[in-house]
Amino acid sequence: MSAVRLTYEQLKAYEGRSTSAAAVGKDPVNEPMIRHWCEAVGDTNPAYQGPDAIAPPTMLQAWTMGGLSGHTDRSGAYDELSGLLDSAGYTSIVATDCEQEYLRPLRPGDRITFDAVIESVSERKTTKLGTGYFITTRMDIHADGERAGTHRFRVLKYAPAVRTREAAARTHEATARTPEETAERPQAYRQPQVPQRPSASQRPSAPQQPQAPLRPQAPDQPRARRPRPVINRDNAGFWEGVRGHRLLIQRCTGCRTLRFPWLPGCNACGSAEWETVEASGAGTVFSYVVMHHPPFPAFTASEHGTAAPRPQANAPRPHAGAPGSAPDAPAPDGPTPYAVGLIELAEGVRIVSNVIGVPYDKVRIGMPVRLEFLRVDEELELPVFRAAEGGEG
Repeated sequence: MSAVRLTYEQLKAYEGRSTSAAAVGKDPVNEPMIRHWCEAVGDTNPAYQGPDAIAPPTMLQAWTMGGLSGHTDRSGAYDELSGLLDSAGYTSIVATDCEQEYLRPLRPGDRITFDAVIESVSERKTTKLGTGYFITTRMDIHADGERAGTHRFRVLKYAPAVRTREAAARTHEATARTPEETAERPQAYRQPQVPQRPSASQRPSAPQQPQAPLRPQAPDQPRARRPRPVINRDNAGFWEGVRGHRLLIQRCTGCRTLRFPWLPGCNACGSAEWETVEASGAGTVFSYVVMHHPPFPAFTASEHGTAAPRPQANAPRPHAGAPGSAPDAPAPDGPTPYAVGLIELAEGVRIVSNVIGVPYDKVRIGMPVRLEFLRVDEELELPVFRAAEGGEG
């Protein structure tokens, strides 16, 4: 179904309509939920413990959630608006952002009530995903009748952008390989030559013609690049260390607690003063997942001539026969499936990164790994972890 233009007045009429009125939180603010939350996110702030404890402000929405049984007091306004957009061709949806405002601390025993409205519907917008409308809902949260905070949630309801044949051809050309690159590609990942289907006018005995080879990529055609990491004043030092092939961990100068990922303040004592410690590079696989998804050029190093990972400056280089050095070893960041590990460093903190050097189905919890740095393009390097010599730990 192709999208059609709606009158803005049709959508604007939904602003201010209630999506839930005078709903009641299923549980009062309570210590067990606060404890579980803090344990899950690793927050040891003393303000959330003891007889005068308050709830972490970011739990604001948690007290309004309906659990598996949900809430039964929702109105049909949001579903009605969504159905109207669906009928006009805006059938896809993606969450874009949320924001919270904290007006007073929540304490164990507080009874939570809340109501929600459709706060705004944007004018028609065009994005890379497609054309559609941003819908913002606002939930006002009260504790024992006193306003405690506001939670806003925004989605984009859109019609997916239609790819034309010309756009598809440009994308195909941008990701095509030169004949030399194709020759170097492992046979298991080589693009097959697909025969064309004979036309109705062809005789049954006529041989099928092979598909024309991929066009070489123009020298000035940019390759697909990975998304850039978000670098801000709180983590710039970490990425500066990575550029120098150093994995830096923050250490609080007050209580000497190590922390990773980087934060503006210590979550143990609250101090804003810190220094850095360079990781030795040794670690073990604490946990891992195996990623399965269709190949995406920016994440397929074997299709882009990406340089092999470089060991940490003070780490021994793998010799011939070491894990991952065999010719048939998977590309360090090659086609899926691949393993993503939660690596526990020798210093005691943990980092999420790729596990390389062994097939994805050979990664095991407890496996020793060693830090290396992988250059994914001319600007970006990332820390990765190669299975240490000896394989499974």
